[in-house]
Amino acid sequence: MTLDGADPATVRHAVETGDPLPGTTGFAGELDGALVRDVLGRRPVFVDDYDDGSDASNDGPRWSFDPTALDAPRSLPAGVRRTADGRETQAWSLPDPEPTTGTDAAVADLRDAIRESAASLPDAPVAVAFSGGVDSALVAALVDGPCYVAGFPDSHDVEAARSAADAMGVDLTVVELTHDAIERAVPEIVASTGRTNAMDVQISLPLYLVAERVAADGYDHLAVGQGADELFGGYAKVAKAPEDPRVEAETVRGAVREMVRSLPGQLERDVLSLRGAGVEPVAPLLHDAVVEAALPLAGELLVDDDGTRKRALRLAAREWVPEAVASREKKAVQYGSLASRELDRLARQAGYKRRMDDHVTKYVESLVPGE
Repeated sequence: MTLDGADPATVRHAVETGDPLPGTTGFAGELDGALVRDVLGRRPVFVDDYDDGSDASNDGPRWSFDPTALDAPRSLPAGVRRTADGRETQAWSLPDPEPTTGTDAAVADLRDAIRESAASLPDAPVAVAFSGGVDSALVAALVDGPCYVAGFPDSHDVEAARSAADAMGVDLTVVELTHDAIERAVPEIVASTGRTNAMDVQISLPLYLVAERVAADGYDHLAVGQGADELFGGYAKVAKAPEDPRVEAETVRGAVREMVRSLPGQLERDVLSLRGAGVEPVAPLLHDAVVEAALPLAGELLVDDDGTRKRALRLAAREWVPEAVASREKKAVQYGSLASRELDRLARQAGYKRRMDDHVTKYVESLVPGE
């Protein structure tokens, strides 16, 4: 029996009751001879699919938390239980509660959930990935540890992190990105995640390089703000639903649910990147209690009439974070750190021009031995 993220008794009860949010920060692994993965896929686990369709055709491991340990790794889907004979069933489904519109009650419930999450933080030194936005600022307020930001010197994230750190009185270390660091890190990220597509690598770069520095400074855990954008309506395309063609939903709330369903793939990338750099991620805003408080939020508590995104989270965060920081907009990490811009620049300098189809991915593949 090998479980990651939760104790066997909690997960066994979740299996028996079908409770998708049993009070954990996610779990995956083997329980009573079967593999399980939580409903949001917060912990990745992989099974080995061999060429003949069987997973019993050689003497190698049949599953692992590390895809590189398997011959033909396939991610076990979120919410699935896989028995020893290879049968997979949906053990948990994401709840779909009726929307709640009362602002005061919803914010109070969310604050209670955040407190519950904070009480479950590891009893070990934890550093914080800090970009100066409401997500990472709230995490920094909950975690008693130093903050780190990665970016090129003229990047939005470095400037925002410095001003937020000053406002909050927290220690901040700037991990300055360079072209040399990017070229070195790219093949390491690919080796950890198995992904070469440009977007995944761009997102991973600042996280990986922060985690690498955190590990070098002696920390085994890195707290991140992952999940907040998906749960609370942080994406511009969500705020513009249904006009934005990037979402299928007809409402903001429906678009948020689309984003939540995208979490397993994103979190798999992030967890593998951070573990590859030598740290274990801690995601306080993905605790079951926070998820349970977020899912019923009505559209107006996700995106305000004036277009302000993550309204409920910003209101809740004001208990811990200065209002100027809680209300601040942010850029996606690959843009705010300038990792995306500079990876594109390196690709073009190496001869992979923008007129080429997916030129940055081709450049990434050129940096990986054997690709």
